[in-house]
Amino acid sequence: MQPMLAKLLLTLCGLCLLATAGQGFIVSVDAHNEECFFENVEGGTKFGVTFEVIDGGFLDVDIKISGPENHVMHESEKESSGKYTFVAPAKGTYTVCFNNERSSMTPKLVMFSIDVGEAPQRAPGAPGEEEVGHTKLEDMIRELSGTLTSVKHEQEYMHVRDKIHRSVNESTNSRVVLWSTFEALVLILMTVGQVYYLKRFFEVKRVV
Repeated sequence: MQPMLAKLLLTLCGLCLLATAGQGFIVSVDAHNEECFFENVEGGTKFGVTFEVIDGGFLDVDIKISGPENHVMHESEKESSGKYTFVAPAKGTYTVCFNNERSSMTPKLVMFSIDVGEAPQRAPGAPGEEEVGHTKLEDMIRELSGTLTSVKHEQEYMHVRDKIHRSVNESTNSRVVLWSTFEALVLILMTVGQVYYLKRFFEVKRVV
């Protein structure tokens, strides 16, 4: 009983470390260019792709996810963000490509993460009742670890979105202030001009 409990504790610690080690990456995709990333995935393993365009142009990019033998699993155009989850149908190399060929000169800054779960493992033969319970507990721990990783990545993307929206708001506010100042100056000049014109209009010229 104690060795099995120790094994479960080690598994829990390892999964927590994996969840903590999960992090996003940032890549710059130049205009008329494509950046691809590869991940080896075992068959039946759950994996996900999350991305967010954080800078450049209209904040959009084309994305393509393909499996072994160039089997296209997902493809979309002009996406600003997305989250996709799949179960690998077969063992092999899976590819995630970000395409910026539609842009004429603006590079795009993309923040993304590729999360790969553990391959399903089952002991050969019919497991006992105690082993079945431990297997279910391990599956629940793995699922919890994946959920924690997803929450961590969501927090990172929300932080990036907050920075982007804050930058847009500050830029908009500064433009509004500048425009209001310009309007006030124009109104002052028009008022001074009208007063000066009316004063000249009602002046009485004296004949000496």
